[in-house]
Amino acid sequence: MIATPLRKRFFDLALTVPGLILISPVLAVIAIAVRIALGPPVLFRQRRPGLMARPFVLYKFRTMSDEMNTEGNLMPDAVRLTRLGRLLRSFSLDELPELLNVIKGEMSLVGPRPLLMRYLERYSAEQARRHDVLPGITGWTQVNGRNANTWEQKFEYDVWYVDHRSVRLDAKILLITLWKVLTREGISQPGQATAEEFMG
Repeated sequence: MIATPLRKRFFDLALTVPGLILISPVLAVIAIAVRIALGPPVLFRQRRPGLMARPFVLYKFRTMSDEMNTEGNLMPDAVRLTRLGRLLRSFSLDELPELLNVIKGEMSLVGPRPLLMRYLERYSAEQARRHDVLPGITGWTQVNGRNANTWEQKFEYDVWYVDHRSVRLDAKILLITLWKVLTREGISQPGQATAEEFMG
């Protein structure tokens, strides 16, 4: 049975509020480490499309430097990704501030990952259905290959989740996610620092 927004919201808050309290010392340590390694700001903020593609500001710990080339353009991700950033990403620790987005109701613990605003015009009608639900910190895609999947596979998993979402499925995805994080599976696509850009 598909979870109602109210049940899903209750599930998110029941896990997120106590979870934030428990991991607050970890968040503080990471924040200090990022501040020392990269300087201010500690958090990376970026507009992403949420429910019904409405934009919101996503929070993550910074993992990249602002290194630029001689022409004043940012260097490729593989160059700017720091050693600390690579460590944070390998255990998905950079995504912990997104729990604040969950508290604010802009994200859910489970759902399609919020991608870039510029991708919106590149989706097919079927792919755009991923925005029929709140974006998530983790999702069906993340437990079925994560960034090792092609974009087509990712969107198929996202839409499958939209059609089959439930609190029970969310609990299953969260448990599998914990295992995936510990084993560090599918963090990036072959030959990419993170994931290649979706071109439509």
